[in-house]
Order: sequence, then structure tokens, then C-alpha cells
Amino acid sequence: MARLFRKQCVFVFISSVLMSLPCALWVHDPVCAAFLSDSHHIVKVAFIGSRNQYPAGGRYPVAVKLDIAKSWYVHSANAQGAAGLVPLSVVFSSRSSGIIISEIRFPRPILKRFDSFPQPLELYSGGILIYAIMTVGSDIRPGLYEITGKLLYQACSEQSCVPPDNVLVHSTIRVVKKGAASVRINREIFRNANRLELKRDLFADRSSRFGFLVTVAGVFFAGLALNLTPCVYPLLPITVSYFGGGSFAGLRYVHVLLYVTGLAITNSMLGLVASLSGGMLGSVLQNPFVLLVVAFVLFALALSFFGLWELRLPSWITVLASKNFGGYFGSLFMGLTLGIIAAPCIGPFILGLMTYVGQKGNPWLGFLYFFVLSLGMGMPLVVLAVFSGSINRLPVSGEWMVWVRKLLGWVLAGMAVYVVMPLLPYGNWQTALLASVMMVAGVHLGWITSVGRGNPTFSRGKKLAGAMLVTGAAVCFFFCIYSVPSVNWKPYNESALKKAIASDMPVILDFYADWCVPCRELENRVFNDPDVRRLQRKFVMLRVDLTSRHPDQDMLVRRYNVRGVPTVVFISRQGKELSELRVESYVDRKEFLQRMKKALIQ
Repeated sequence: MARLFRKQCVFVFISSVLMSLPCALWVHDPVCAAFLSDSHHIVKVAFIGSRNQYPAGGRYPVAVKLDIAKSWYVHSANAQGAAGLVPLSVVFSSRSSGIIISEIRFPRPILKRFDSFPQPLELYSGGILIYAIMTVGSDIRPGLYEITGKLLYQACSEQSCVPPDNVLVHSTIRVVKKGAASVRINREIFRNANRLELKRDLFADRSSRFGFLVTVAGVFFAGLALNLTPCVYPLLPITVSYFGGGSFAGLRYVHVLLYVTGLAITNSMLGLVASLSGGMLGSVLQNPFVLLVVAFVLFALALSFFGLWELRLPSWITVLASKNFGGYFGSLFMGLTLGIIAAPCIGPFILGLMTYVGQKGNPWLGFLYFFVLSLGMGMPLVVLAVFSGSINRLPVSGEWMVWVRKLLGWVLAGMAVYVVMPLLPYGNWQTALLASVMMVAGVHLGWITSVGRGNPTFSRGKKLAGAMLVTGAAVCFFFCIYSVPSVNWKPYNESALKKAIASDMPVILDFYADWCVPCRELENRVFNDPDVRRLQRKFVMLRVDLTSRHPDQDMLVRRYNVRGVPTVVFISRQGKELSELRVESYVDRKEFLQRMKKALIQ
């Protein structure tokens, strides 16, 4: 059950943070296992061009075609890395030749439900097309050039999964001089290449629509929260007074909208740039070392919110952003440069959100999230500009803004923890780590920090916020401690196997991986069964974890002829495999119990 509630703990943490406001990110290192070396037959790739030759200095649509074997599927580009799943990613390495392939866009996935997951998984099956844009440099010499890329995928069937694998994407194109003629090819394939097809995927089904709306609401309230930081809040009265002046007369609202538009343009461009790098970022984040570096950067940014160091911009940038211009352009320019002026406070949060949308790799989502963030930041200005007489009712600046800044610091710390969660064993360890962050954040914000102790009302409010976080952490810990126990697996080693045979006990040897969906179904629905747990006391239960590569892996999979996971091997008291009892796909509890009983009498 801890697995089921891990995502709910994430939601509790984010919700608690938002509700406590005064105004209101692994993937495991790819496993190139020796077994299943023929797994390339599952996914075949082909590079598809849109021209017979490519004039220099142009941008051209290209595509990667995937043919997925029948009865198999691969996880989508949005697969949940924190749950151990490997997302589909494509990275090209032709930058040095003057040819750059970017703006990778994945098609709409299908949704499939598994009992192991609280939400449906996004998957691909059959034939799919991944679109991209190929930019040919204007100074590149005519000739033949090789296009080389790497596709990383995680494939599963209804019965088993194979390790994450890489497939080479290779092609040769001809580049001609700038302005030379070329002929369009594959017209049918590229007819819709310029559309952002993922835009309609946001509403694929009711559950994904709900998750999308929750995320958008969270980003909006985060924008509202940024108004309460010490760098932005003092600007509200000044800005509203500026727009409330009589010089604007009836056009005041136009200037306010231009101001918010400028803010939205700046932030949305950041989101668009971050998401367009998503293909490369998604591949880079397969490396545990990179995950640790990203987490360290996010944690360092969180420390800036705690006041341990200050983020400072070069003085010339601040001076440039502070310039005043008149007219409509002046209002637009103020919005464009608000992010620069407020960078010491909002910069760390912006960078954290850029990392998040970069992992998604969807330009539409990147633009939308930052646009919604801008609306949240600009909403108080619009309301106060319309009701400019209410400006005097704003609370005066004070220590409460420092507390809000510390609160946002804990949000960044939570993001850093979320990034490293895939490096931990799947299950209770991840839930416990998140709960620990919530617990420490609640105690710090509610009682340890000295901010607001002189104000009884604010002191009670921050203690209430801290209590909410501590309560959420306690709920997560509860499900960690009192989750239904599974089979008591022991890590496989030769001595344990020999000891079992010497003790005249049969052995159950389970080959498992976090990225294997049927393995999780066995864990949750079979190995958690009370009858299975009672009967397992008569066996020695050994497990080989193939989530990450280890030295003994090749030897074990060859010895036991493991073709995929899950694989459960029954070994008799004499040390021989009972091949007729072997499990190589999901079986229900009744079937597994029957095999256990047969193993006991042989």
C-alpha cells in the first residue's frame, strides 16, 4: 500500500504548502543487460526525411518511425521516472556537423490501467511517428552527412518486461548549397508535422484531465505566492499607484493588461525554451550522477530562500531593467523586466519549474505552465488597479514575507528530493523520504523559525501551517509502517542457496525489476496474500533484483535461462529446478499457491 500512497503523499505535500500561504523530478541508469540480447526485435526504428536533399540555411521537418512488435508496448515520454519507469526519449548527436535536430514532439499515447498503479499508464504500441525539426547551418559545406541518434525505450507485454534498451537511429542526408532546388518527399507523413499534436492529449481521459487541472491550479497559486516575497510585494503599491495615476485616464486598464502581457511573454518564453530541450534533458537525466547534480542545484537554490546566501544579478542588468519608458511601450517594458528586478526572490523557483517542464519535453505544456504562472503573479495587480482605492488595505511589509520566502524554499527542497527519489529502492524508502521532508518543513516553519513571534495572530497562523505539514507527514509514515507486509525476500547469493539445500528446504527464486509492471502486480496481488505469506515460511525466498546492472547478473540469467521478468524459479530440496512450475508471467494467487504446494511434495 505504501506504493499506492507515495503519489498521494506528493499531493499532500504540495497541497499543504499551498494551503499554508497567507493569501490563499532518475530515471534509473539504462540497463543494457546481457540477457534478452535479441530484444531489439521488439522495437524497430527508421529515420524519415522530408526532402530528397537539403539546402543549407533551412529548417526541415523530419521524423523517427517506431514499429513496436505485436502484443508489446513501450512507456511514453511522460512515464513516471519516480515510479521506476523509463520514459521514451530520442537524442541526436549531429550538432558538430552544423546539423541540429530539435523540437522533438511525441504522438498521443494510449492509456492502460494496471492494478499496480493508482493511475493509468501512458503507453505506445504498434507504429508511431516522432516528429522533429532539422536545422541545417547556412555555412555548412555541400556533401553527404550522417545523422546519428539514440532511442531509449522500456518495453513490456501483458506477461513480462525486458530491460531498458537503446536503439541506434541512423541515416545519411545530402546537403546542397543555399538556395538550391529540392523535392518534397513523404508528403503524407509530414502533412501534420507542424502541429503540436500533444495539445489534444491533455484531455485524453477524465483522470489525466483532472491531474492536468490540478497541476495548472498549483502553478497559478504558486504565482500568487511569489507576490508575497520581499522582492515583489513592495513593488505592488508602487506599481498600482503608477497605473492609478490620472495621466492614464480611461486607458489605465489597457496599460495594466500590457504590463501583465509583458510579464507573460518573458516567463512563457522561458518555459518554451526549457521544454524544447526536453528530449536532450530526458536522456541526460537517465544518469544517476546528473540526477544528484540537479538535486544539489535545487537544494542550493532552496538555501538562498532560507537566507544563507543571496542571488545577485550584475548591476548593469538591474540598471537596464529599471529604465522608465513612457506610453504603451513603457507599460509593456515594465512587465517584460519584472522578472529581472525580482530575480533574487523568484529566480530559484523559476529555475526549478524550468527543470520540471524540461523533463516533460512538451513545448505546449512549457508555454502554458509559465503563462499560468504569470497570470498568478499579475492577478493581484489587475485587481488592485481596478479597485485602486483598496491599495491602503494591503498589509504592510514585514516579517511575514520572510516566512513566505522560507516556505518557498521548502518547496524547492521538496523538488530536490523528488529528483533523487528514483535512486532509492521503490516503495517505503521513497515514501519515508518525502514524509521526512514534510515533517522537517512543518517543524521549521511552525515552531523553529523566529519569524513573526511578536505577532500573536501570525504566530498562530504559522503554527497551523506547520501542523498541517506534520499531519501530512504522519499520514505518509503511517502507510509506511502499517502497510501490508509482503514475502520476506532475501537477496540471492550462492551461500544462501547451498544453505537451503543443506537444510532440506525448497527455494523460490524471484527475478524482479522496478521497471517491470507485471512484477509489481505479483508483488501487490500475490506475494501480499496472507495464504502465500503463511506458506512461504516453508521455503527459502531469494530474489535477484535486475533493476540496475550488477556483476552477477549475466551469470544468473544464463544459468536459469531468464528471458524476461517476472521469472519465478522453483528449486526442489535436492537443488534441482522444477521447470514445470516456473512462472514467466503474471499468475493469480490461486495458481501460485498451487505451484507452491506442488513444490513442497517433490
